[in-house]
Amino acid sequence: MNAEPTTPSPDSTTSAADPVAEKPEDHLVTTLHSLSLPDGALDYTATAGTVVLTEEPEGEEYGRGAAHAELFSVSYVAQGTDAAERPVMFAFNGGPGASTVWLHLGLLGPRRVDSGDAGAPAAAPHRLLDNHETILQDADLVVVDAMTTGYSRPAPGQKPNRHHGLAEDRDLITAFVIDWLTRHQRWTSPLYLAGESYGTTRASAVAAHLMDRYYVAVAGIALISPVLDFGTLRFHAGNDRPYLHYLPTYAAIAHAHGKHSGRMLQDVVDEAEAFTEQEYPALLAAGLRLTPEQKQEAAARIGALIGVDPQWVERADLRIEHMAFLAELLRQEGLVTGRIDGRFTAPAGDGNAPRMETDPSIDQLAPAYTATINQYLRGELEFSSDVVYEIMSGRVHPWSYKDFENRSVEVASDLARLLRKSPHTKVLVSHGYHDAATPFHASEHVLAQLAIPREDYGERIRIEYYEAGHMMYCHEPSRLALSQHLSEFVTGAEGAQDELG
Repeated sequence: MNAEPTTPSPDSTTSAADPVAEKPEDHLVTTLHSLSLPDGALDYTATAGTVVLTEEPEGEEYGRGAAHAELFSVSYVAQGTDAAERPVMFAFNGGPGASTVWLHLGLLGPRRVDSGDAGAPAAAPHRLLDNHETILQDADLVVVDAMTTGYSRPAPGQKPNRHHGLAEDRDLITAFVIDWLTRHQRWTSPLYLAGESYGTTRASAVAAHLMDRYYVAVAGIALISPVLDFGTLRFHAGNDRPYLHYLPTYAAIAHAHGKHSGRMLQDVVDEAEAFTEQEYPALLAAGLRLTPEQKQEAAARIGALIGVDPQWVERADLRIEHMAFLAELLRQEGLVTGRIDGRFTAPAGDGNAPRMETDPSIDQLAPAYTATINQYLRGELEFSSDVVYEIMSGRVHPWSYKDFENRSVEVASDLARLLRKSPHTKVLVSHGYHDAATPFHASEHVLAQLAIPREDYGERIRIEYYEAGHMMYCHEPSRLALSQHLSEFVTGAEGAQDELG
C-alpha cells in the first residue's frame, strides 16, 4: 500500500495569512492510496479532517450561517469511476460516546486493525492490514464521528452539550450528510447509511429526518447490532420485556462456554426463543400466582437453558438482569463474561460481586483500535490535531431524550415511516448471537412489529446472524460473512429474505 499527499482544494484549506483568523475553518488533508486486490488495484483518495458546519440563527437574515460545530470524518473516494452513479455510504458508531473507529478500522475501511478475537486478543505492537473486503470496492465511504467523539468538537464559543441528545445529534449528522453531498456534488449518488449499536438508532432517525425535512430518500440502511426501542433492553421495575428478550442471548453465551455440550448453537437458540415466546411471558405474568412447585420447575428450565444454578434463578424471581448474568455464568471458574461479546472472559476482581465490574470484550479489543487509529491518521493519512482522539467518551453524558418523556425511547416509528414514504429504501439487519448489549431477540421483536405491509417486511428487510458478539467483525468468519452481506446489500446481488420472519 502506498500514500502520496495531494494539494487540498482552495475551498477546503486554511491560510496563515487569512485576515479572518478568528473564524473557524475546515482542516482537511487529502492523500492518494492504492489497495492491491485479486482483481487488480483499487486506487482511491482519503480525505481526513474537520469541516465547519453552520446554521441559520433564528431572526437573522436568510443565509447568514453561524459556525456551531467542527465534525471529524474520513472520506474514501475510489478513482476512475462515475461518481454521479457510484453509491456512497455514511457510517457511524454509537454509544452514545463512541467514535466510528470500530466500523472504520474493524469492518468498512480499506485498512483494518488486527485486533485478535476472544481467547486470543492481539498484543502490542498493534498493526493494520489491508482490508480486501472493504466496502470501498462497491461504494465510496464516509466515516464520521459524532460530537465529542474522535476529533469532533463544537465551534469556538459553542457548547458541546447542545449536540448531546437524540434529536440534536440527529440534526447534526443530517446537516453533515447534506453538507458532504453538496461539497462533493454527489446528490445523484445512491445514498446508504450504516450504523452500529446506538448508531442504528442514529441511522434510523437520520434517514427519516433526511426524508421528512429534505425529501432525501436513502437507498438503504445497514443496522449492525441494532437498538430501535430502548424499552426492550432497559431493565427497570414493571418492565418485563428485557428479561424476555435477553434470554436467548444468555443461552447462546452459555453455549459458547460449554454449558450445552454436544449441541449445535442454532438448536440451543431455537429452544430458547421458543421458550421466550411461548412459556416465559405467562410465567412472568403469573407472578405470585405461581405455586412454589411451578416456580421451582420454571427456574430449573431457565437454569438449564442459560447455564446457571436454578436456585439462583429462583431467588431472582425468574428475572435475570444481564450484568448479573455475566457475573454469575462463570463464577465457579473465577471469571466474568463479556457484555459486548459474551465469548470473552476475564478474571473476576470480586468472586462474590453481584454484577460484572468491567467488560472484558471492550477491555481486550479497545487498545488495538486506540493505537492503530492514532498511528493511521497521523502516519498514513497525514492528519494531526492538538486534541485527543476520543475513541470512547463519557463526556457526552447526560444524553438528552427530552422528546420521550413518560414513554420509551424508540426510533422504530421513524424507520417504519421512512419505509412507508420511500418505497425503494431497503434494510440490512446484522445480529451477533453473543451480543449482550443489544440482544438479537429484542431486535427481531421490534422489526416484526413495524407498521409496514407484511410483504415489505419480507421483501425489503434482510436479517442476518453471526456466531460472535456486538462487534462481530473481530471474529474472522463473521467479518467475512458480514462484508459479503454488505456488498450484496449495496450492489443488489442478493434480494431480501426469501421467507417471512
